[in-house]
Amino acid sequence: MKDDQGNGTPVAGLLLAAGGGRRLGGRPKALLAHRGRPLVEHAVAVLRTAGCARVHVVLGAAARTVRERADLSGCVLVDNPDWAAGMGSSLRAGLDSLAGTGARAALVSLVDQPGIGAEAVGRVRAAYRDETSLASAAYAGMRGHPVLLGSAHWPGVVAAATGDRGARAYLKAHEEAITLVECGDVARPYDIDTEADLIHLE
Repeated sequence: MKDDQGNGTPVAGLLLAAGGGRRLGGRPKALLAHRGRPLVEHAVAVLRTAGCARVHVVLGAAARTVRERADLSGCVLVDNPDWAAGMGSSLRAGLDSLAGTGARAALVSLVDQPGIGAEAVGRVRAAYRDETSLASAAYAGMRGHPVLLGSAHWPGVVAAATGDRGARAYLKAHEEAITLVECGDVARPYDIDTEADLIHLE
């Protein structure tokens, strides 16, 4: 498979894994066990299987413990000291870390959505055309994750990413430019947010 540094499409995986699991009793989501390993490992494997040779992982809550317990070899680890301010700060940190890498798009995924596998992520990655690309997975026509952000959009996304909104405000303002990629037939976009959601983990 061609990688993101050479002849392939220059799409980097950007995994947001900084959340502290406030509604999970303060258990960092990256460290939740799934199939015998930390959830962050599973999410990285999904991005790689979908074709992202370069993967940047944004860490926040218990970052040192995540580094110790999870095998994130080959990833670029990005510390977000402002993780408690919400997803927006992690998205900004992640996009900033991609500057100068040669990446022309970021495929943004969330650590707490294990129901979204490599097939769905690969579909969204395949929507890349150039640095102006803007694409999103859709579930029964409703926009969800992952999201593909061409580098031409990064400054605007960074400027609008505040609190827990992430890229939401920017995407809403540029809705007509988004390529929706239906993934509802191969993925389930649930979040692991509460104790009740832990039933989805194996």
